Amino acid sequence: MEKKYNNMDKIESTKVIEIIKDYKSRPNKDLILVLEFVKKDYELTKESLIKLTEHLDKLEITYNTILKEYESRNVVSK
Repeated sequence: MEKKYNNMDKIESTKVIEIIKDYKSRPNKDLILVLEFVKKDYELTKESLIKLTEHLDKLEITYNTILKEYESRNVVSK
């Protein structure tokens, strides 16, 4: 599932950045907005990393399988 950012996400992220820069003087509702935004971003990042890790593992297995076959076909006499 690929996340596509729309205009509202850009506006929200801009607002979040502004709040983060001045979080000490912001009201609780702004802090809650940032917490929700960061949590959402954290979960999306975590999900992406898990998918990428699984993909990397599969690539490694495929590479090693093909390499083993290639090496078995090209045995060099010593």
